[in-house]
Amino acid sequence: METILATLLDIHSIIRWVVVVVAAAAALKFVLGWMQRTPWQAADRGLMSAFTGLIDLNVTLGIVMFIILGVQSGEWPMYRIEHAGTMLLVAVVAHATARWRKKGDDAMQFRNSLIVVLVVMLLIVGGVASLPGGWSR
Repeated sequence: METILATLLDIHSIIRWVVVVVAAAAALKFVLGWMQRTPWQAADRGLMSAFTGLIDLNVTLGIVMFIILGVQSGEWPMYRIEHAGTMLLVAVVAHATARWRKKGDDAMQFRNSLIVVLVVMLLIVGGVASLPGGWSR
């Protein structure tokens, strides 16, 4: 079981860094699209979907590890609860773009998507910082 948990933790950690890279790419693309007033395209929607999907995958892995570790050890440390709660909030915020997907103009799509990416990344920084070791893993 420990090997499985270690593997899940490694995957969880790798996906975290993929989320950071995709977030940086999305933020840059959304700033450029907003400022240059380009049309919102399928690739932009795909980039946001990839970002949200990666977050969903990582939150799911995190929930699985949270439950297994808690049941296995009989302990539910506050830092794990805070991390899990923050990351669940991250997933909810990441899905906020669904509210305006087909409403408004292209500039609004870029602006709102950029705001979501930035808010999500701030929440992730706080959620990871709440863990012992934080970003060092």
